[in-house]
Amino acid sequence: MMIGKGLAMLFVAQLTAAPLLAATAQVTQAAPAADAVSPEAGEAAKVVDAFHAALKQNNASAALALLSEDVLIFEGGYVERSKAEYASHHLATDAAFASAAPSSLLRRSAYADGDTAWISSETRTTGRYKDKAVDRLSTESMVLKKDVAGWRIVHIHWSSRPAP
Repeated sequence: MMIGKGLAMLFVAQLTAAPLLAATAQVTQAAPAADAVSPEAGEAAKVVDAFHAALKQNNASAALALLSEDVLIFEGGYVERSKAEYASHHLATDAAFASAAPSSLLRRSAYADGDTAWISSETRTTGRYKDKAVDRLSTESMVLKKDVAGWRIVHIHWSSRPAP
């Protein structure tokens, strides 16, 4: 039981610290740090990548298929509490943005314990969206649960800021 509590505390610490560290740190590495992905979390990380690929391709049904019905999404101080709510609110805008402004993965860490995985990513997005230049650094945390259908995203927390 102590191992489970320890991992839970590590997870909470990671979610709490990651946005703060990302907001204050200078990005010095352009290539992803793939070695920070544990072997147990590899398949979950592929689901995160598939979710982003679906958004970039403006494929709403493929993106939604990777979300849990009761997904909890935090973005820009707002909360969406289900797949249906996300589909009816921000999904179309997120897909339009992702397809217009390419993102590059700068760093990623990923860990899994049994049927739970958490993936933390840092990206840089550049390009144009709605006739405006885009250059943003973003942090993302995703929690995934594995069931008989495979890994599904149960929580997303996105944060971004202008690049220096």
